Amino acid sequence: QVQLVESGGGLVQAGGSLRLSCAASGRTFSSYAMGWFRQAPGKEREFVAAISWSGASTYYADSVKGRFTISRDNAKNTVHLQMNSLKPEDTSVYYCAADSQSLYPSRRRRDYDYWGQGTQVTVSS
Repeated sequence: QVQLVESGGGLVQAGGSLRLSCAASGRTFSSYAMGWFRQAPGKEREFVAAISWSGASTYYADSVKGRFTISRDNAKNTVHLQMNSLKPEDTSVYYCAADSQSLYPSRRRRDYDYWGQGTQVTVSS
């Protein structure tokens, strides 16, 4: 079992930055990959970024590449998503997720078996 709690969402102007955090508990944090997804009203939940168990391997959606950075601190059981140069189209509920069956990152939503409750990010123009 893995429990995930996100924090750090909020309201920011376009061009600004936010840092999301996800605290994990349960299984040994360094034994699985992590990811971030987002879902806007009326849209499907979409992949944002993912990171391997060690942090050495990362994937990003094309829409956020060069603006967002995913990282993890295995000593503190946390994963972060640093979001820079935010745009109004980044407005969504952001979810962290654990792929407890793999050490390596995946872009596929179906590979993730534990999810946080989500945190709202709103970017004003």
